[in-house]
Amino acid sequence: MPDKDISRHFPIKTFVLTALALIAFAANSVLCRLALGGNSIDAASFTVIRLLAGAITLALILCIARKRKNPFMGGRWPAAFMLFLYAITFSYAYVSLDTGTGALILFGSVQITMILAGLLSGVRLHMIEWAGVLIAFGGFVYLVLPGVTAPSMSGFLLMTLAGIAWGMYTLKGKDSRDPLADTAGNFVQTLPFIIVLAFVTVKQTQFSTPGVIYAVLSGAIASGLGYTIWYTALGGLSGTLAAVVQLLVPVIAAAGGVLFMSEVVSLRLTLSAILVLGGILMVTLGRSHVKKSVNAIAPD
Repeated sequence: MPDKDISRHFPIKTFVLTALALIAFAANSVLCRLALGGNSIDAASFTVIRLLAGAITLALILCIARKRKNPFMGGRWPAAFMLFLYAITFSYAYVSLDTGTGALILFGSVQITMILAGLLSGVRLHMIEWAGVLIAFGGFVYLVLPGVTAPSMSGFLLMTLAGIAWGMYTLKGKDSRDPLADTAGNFVQTLPFIIVLAFVTVKQTQFSTPGVIYAVLSGAIASGLGYTIWYTALGGLSGTLAAVVQLLVPVIAAAGGVLFMSEVVSLRLTLSAILVLGGILMVTLGRSHVKKSVNAIAPD
């Protein structure tokens, strides 16, 4: 594993790459909210342009990095559909959600989906992990309780579906031997879904130059380059650390919403974020502790 050896000798490189990747992930929420919150583009057009830009960027990266004649060998149709489902529900959810709220719902839904999928596959949770799951669920319940600062229910449900789709997409690619090639292939294989979406929504299409720019930046930079940087950074991160640092994404996204759109971070969102992210942190660290304990007592 040469990447891991390199990261040990140059920890600053891993730190910088990780920071850039997390900023890119948060930027997707910020860019989508900038585009849709300002009515500079419709949700369907944003999705179409974002996925097209991501496909082109990843294909170019793959061709340059691997010098392969056929960069689309990777990818699977079920994964491509999950990618498309995530992208379309993500866009429509941000029509009514603030940046930080949307990122929190998305991230929490992704992690909880993966935890529940583990349970269904036979993974057993220990007491501290169960406590974390319940706390995270409690944070979601608190977030949507009726009140002035509660998010719209349609936005919440759409972003939850986006999180479930992204969680399933992640699980489908967990055993990938070539993540970059598979990701490029998955983006390219969303083309039939994109064509159908464009045809169905053609009468509602509206976009401006800023909206198109935001969508291209989201697809090419925040998604295409962001995923590539993340895969590189993973070479220097343990599985536990990779999971933990992603807790920063909703925080960065919320800060971006305040900085670029003057959004207000409510007390409800703050407390909900503490519960959801804290609960997930308990599950992640609890699982790591259990694995270390099992390894410590295992016979040689």
